[in-house]
Amino acid sequence: MLLEGADLPLGADAPPRVLVGSHEARVVASSRHSLRFIVPPAAEGGRMKISIDALPDGASDGPTIELDVARPLATSVHHVDSPAFDSFGRLYITHSGSRTTKVPVPLYRLTDDGAREPIAVEVGNPTSLALGPDGAMYISSRFDGNVYRLTHDDHAEIFATELGEATGLAFGPDGLLYVGDRSGSIFRVMKDRHVETFATLPSSVAAYHLAFGPDGVLYVTVPTLASHDALYRITPERLVDVVWDGFGRPQGLAFDARGRLHVVEALAGAAGLYRLDVTQPKPVPELVVTAPALIGVAFDPAGGIVLASNDTVWKLDVEADA
Repeated sequence: MLLEGADLPLGADAPPRVLVGSHEARVVASSRHSLRFIVPPAAEGGRMKISIDALPDGASDGPTIELDVARPLATSVHHVDSPAFDSFGRLYITHSGSRTTKVPVPLYRLTDDGAREPIAVEVGNPTSLALGPDGAMYISSRFDGNVYRLTHDDHAEIFATELGEATGLAFGPDGLLYVGDRSGSIFRVMKDRHVETFATLPSSVAAYHLAFGPDGVLYVTVPTLASHDALYRITPERLVDVVWDGFGRPQGLAFDARGRLHVVEALAGAAGLYRLDVTQPKPVPELVVTAPALIGVAFDPAGGIVLASNDTVWKLDVEADA
């Protein structure tokens, strides 16, 4: 967490003491103008007071501010892309497992009351999730290159095949499913299940991440081994454009209720959730949530933001359209 200000307190021989609620945070850098600290894992989440003391022993009281802290929803998971909500407001999360390895329970569903329901479907390496126009959840598998449709009785049926290293999923305004093949293609699954190539982009070392905007345009992130990676958009006419090329390791992306795009940045030192107004000619990312390396993001229809790292899912109880 980076706190910026003026005349911030400094200890004489050590950094100031920072409390998040009643929990002491580890200060990693401090000056009169900025203070960087790590929110302690024991913090309960929600709106919490941040207290800064001028001296490590707390002998001199400093300013107090408030901070919205995410609370953990699920641990011991394995995400490669964003979680997804269904039409009932239930959250689907994955336990993808290592490449070519099938885990006994690859999918979970979190209900409104926080219950975690295992879904033991036969899907290897579930990667991306997308809610279809039919109300069903769709799952890509980088294990076999298929996309599966989850039935109402929690069985996985094959929806489309031969999709390469299938990762990112998104349904377009046309009702068709778009699938990111991390080896360098975006496929479109037609109504007769025929698969055609929609666009070509650089290959990814991890996964493609897809989201359609209110403008009917497909937005894509493609994390590579380059020092900088781009956020792309692809028009219905298949024109590819770079929206922003300054991300270090962009991952999951999603639009909020006001049509603003949010992109997860996983690069160490800049990790967090960034917001872009893609209606502007040259949108510039704005940091809205600081966090360790993240994988995905989803907006709760009932309010709040869900963030996922590789192994943990958090809920940030703030207004998504603030």
